[in-house]
Amino acid sequence: MKNRRELITYLGLGLFGIFGPILFPDYTLSIAYLWMMVLMASTWDILGGQMGYNSLGNITFFGVGMYVSAIIQISIFYEPGVAAYTSAMGAVKPEFTNQEYYWGIFLGILGGSIAALALALIFSTFMFGLRGPYFAIGSLGLAIAAAEITITIDYVGGASGISMPLFPGDIEMRSVFFYILCFIITIIAHFVIRWMLSTQYGLAINAIRDDEDKAEAMGLPTLIYKQIGWGVTAIFMGAMGAVAGNLAGFIDKEVAYPIPTFGIFMVACVLLGGKGTLWGPVLGAIIFHVVKETTWTYLLGWQWVTLGLILIINIVYFQQGIMGWLQTKYPEMFGIVVDQSSSETSQKET
Repeated sequence: MKNRRELITYLGLGLFGIFGPILFPDYTLSIAYLWMMVLMASTWDILGGQMGYNSLGNITFFGVGMYVSAIIQISIFYEPGVAAYTSAMGAVKPEFTNQEYYWGIFLGILGGSIAALALALIFSTFMFGLRGPYFAIGSLGLAIAAAEITITIDYVGGASGISMPLFPGDIEMRSVFFYILCFIITIIAHFVIRWMLSTQYGLAINAIRDDEDKAEAMGLPTLIYKQIGWGVTAIFMGAMGAVAGNLAGFIDKEVAYPIPTFGIFMVACVLLGGKGTLWGPVLGAIIFHVVKETTWTYLLGWQWVTLGLILIINIVYFQQGIMGWLQTKYPEMFGIVVDQSSSETSQKET
């Protein structure tokens, strides 16, 4: 029954992903950002939900992927180089051929992912020496530092930012193209995470979450497991950052490192949907994004109040998130076996 229900869920999301832009062409970019939020929430949950390391700095990899992609796309096919391009302050608009542009996008996504992974591995060696709120604050500091350092580098435009290469097509085709990229990267990330959690790795990171000292005493190489989790997060955040930079068309500190928005939204999505579950971040991201887009459109000026109320209700009444509440309320739907004799005994005692 559980497999059948899950198959229906995959089929429904797949059909929506494929036909969404066709049925709702005016909302193509909005749906693209929905898949972006699903990816951010799902990758955050690897550490925050499954491992118990609440990171506020995952947006660092998003920004790094964005800037590295821009450097690669411009440097490969623009002969004067990136420095000449950025020093022109947007006055230079080189026209790339279709082949150059698409190759640049592909290499930019690949390069952004690798750069983000390298950054995660380098900083993880001492970042994971922190635990609890100290890790959260340290990861946030990493994101803030990355943003402030970036604006001092004239090579990538400094505080003035950098314009991305122009898409060689009309506006509608541009929206569909970047929608497809967001959808594909999110789908790949989902199934990679699903596979990871189904292996011994999933059990190991849950052991770290429950009691890291005991996990180490049992011989688990906890640092390696944590590095793998942050590395996978960095790869997909870097790839999505590369896509988001091209989608925005212009990169600066606020676009590349949106800590007050996406940096917080991804955490809110997981808390809403349910930490430590495969589908909780997906459900939370969908609900959060729909509410956000609706309030931004019809309740402008009250959008932050609405989102704040949702989080307050979530924390007060659904501390385990929607998926956690559903699993407790209807365990049979998720294949959870409840010992009826134990529950009846406890009810009699109370």
